[in-house]
Amino acid sequence: MPMNAQGRPTASGSIDDAPRPTISGDRGLDHEEPLIFELGREGVAGVDIPEVQMSEERLGGLRRRGPIGLPGLSEPEVVRHYVRLSRMNYAIDAGLYPLGSCTMKHNPRLNEKLARLPGFADVHPLQPQQTVQGALQLISELMRWLTTLTGMPAVAMSPKAGAHGELCGLLTIRAALLARGDRRPRILVPSSAHGTNPATAALAGFTVDEVRATDDGHVDADALEDKLGPDVAAIMLTNPNTCGLFEPRIREMADAVHAIGGYFYCDGANFNAIAGRVRPGDLGVDAMHINLHKTFSTPHGGGGPGAGPVVLSAALAPYAPLPLLMHDGNELRLVEERGALPSELKPLGRMCAFHGQMGMFVRALAYVASHGADGIRQASEDAVLSANYILASLKDAMSAPYPGPCMHEALFDDSFLEGTGVTTLDFAKAMIDEGYHPMTIYFPLVVHGAMLIEPTESESKESLDRFIHVLRVLTEEAKAGKRERFEGAPKFAPRRRLDETAAARKPILRWRPPPLPQAAE
Repeated sequence: MPMNAQGRPTASGSIDDAPRPTISGDRGLDHEEPLIFELGREGVAGVDIPEVQMSEERLGGLRRRGPIGLPGLSEPEVVRHYVRLSRMNYAIDAGLYPLGSCTMKHNPRLNEKLARLPGFADVHPLQPQQTVQGALQLISELMRWLTTLTGMPAVAMSPKAGAHGELCGLLTIRAALLARGDRRPRILVPSSAHGTNPATAALAGFTVDEVRATDDGHVDADALEDKLGPDVAAIMLTNPNTCGLFEPRIREMADAVHAIGGYFYCDGANFNAIAGRVRPGDLGVDAMHINLHKTFSTPHGGGGPGAGPVVLSAALAPYAPLPLLMHDGNELRLVEERGALPSELKPLGRMCAFHGQMGMFVRALAYVASHGADGIRQASEDAVLSANYILASLKDAMSAPYPGPCMHEALFDDSFLEGTGVTTLDFAKAMIDEGYHPMTIYFPLVVHGAMLIEPTESESKESLDRFIHVLRVLTEEAKAGKRERFEGAPKFAPRRRLDETAAARKPILRWRPPPLPQAAE
């Protein structure tokens, strides 16, 4: 079966006895939809394009020698194709999105309205700075909020997302070390860290030394202190951590790494659990990236555009990357060159061509300004409350490796499925049949068969109760031996279960028409 047809029901019925067979292959208002290339026909177009005569000389010898390869469709066919595809999407606007460590929260439409104001949406990065003073003022105000919420004196705004922010933080740490003639090679990273942490450390030229976790899901502070020495440049630590737990010995670990001359990098992916409640600067953090698309609601996923500002301690602030936003009398200006800065500032260089992502800045500031300090604090409290409600409601049915309380995400393992023949993957796929996007599975790696659920502050109690009910019934059916309920799931989705491993290892990135049948000799 070609990759394009995997998991696709047939017109005469369906593959693998999928339910609700129909003549058309459609199921009610859920239309079966081929690829646009499969719909296209030669000689058809939604517009009339005049023939243009051009000489070979004008085209520089680059005249097309073959068909263009674009599908031919009328305008209504194109519109219908993409509307039908859009109905197959799952989104936060359709239902609860329980991915752990991803914070798929509601994005207020007010944010989108403000981001589309012409003065922000149409701003160009190469405009003269005197013509974009309003945009620079907005960035300055967002910087004030970020430094106030984190208790840090400085923030670098140009990093594009979380991993880019990690790189910014570690390059800033490296610049600070080199400024004092110190070439420390080692970074300590907990075993439960996001995968980008060790990857970023290696990219920045450091070696990675793993720190184990304790049985209760926290970083082993004693093991970390045993690894400290004059060759340790920094620790990278997520708080709350990837098991959804606050690190109780975080200040102790920060003091220990500072005592040997190292720095404390905090992964800020989970800042939405503590924003307005805890200031990372008070915990001894030297650098921390903030995912605006998690904590402050700007759209998440799809490859960007993202924004990952990095807050910096006083020790690291002089090494923040260019460009720097400076107040110059009554004006704001972006300083692009080291020579235009006071001598005490020693920026590490540039992280990217321009100063961050304006649309994300507008959305984030709209979110924090409309919530205010008390609203941000309440959002964090509600996120933690929602996660603990799920943990308390399900830990008698599913199995929780850590009894709680948790922070913003509830973690379960697969021991409750032992002996049922149902795997974590089967359980997650069965959730699709119930109308839910699965939670994060098999992460963090320190928990076997992990199921990480983050409800965020966006969900009502009624929404959470419905979700909890579905998981409880699925659990009961798995324990009752109803394996057929899970095998091959999802059964009601537009596509059945695919060979995801093959798709990842051997992706087909370009559609090719099937070979024409050969005539008999």
